[in-house]
Amino acid sequence: QLQAAIAAGHAQGSDTATLVAAYEALLRLDGSPVTRLNHGVAVGLAGDVEAGLALIEAISGLDGYRHFHSARADFLRRLGREADARQAYGRALELTEDGPERRFLESRLGS
Repeated sequence: QLQAAIAAGHAQGSDTATLVAAYEALLRLDGSPVTRLNHGVAVGLAGDVEAGLALIEAISGLDGYRHFHSARADFLRRLGREADARQAYGRALELTEDGPERRFLESRLGS
């Protein structure tokens, strides 16, 4: 039910504070790395980019997951840490085969 509520919240453009609360509830039931990543992204999108990045960087086991690196890269970019962001975008690009996503990552790298 929480996952359905989160999906509906994303689709309906719910405020980010509501999504953060939903992810926090989900974390109590499912503390998987991907759930933790989604929670960190929600925190960052709710306005606390540094806290969101800290949550993301505390996750282990997602080095082969492109969304981990692209989310991390975006937060690093927002914080003005350009060299770190480029490295993270590069890693996300290494893991991405999809055309539109590749083009987006390449545009972030200026490729």
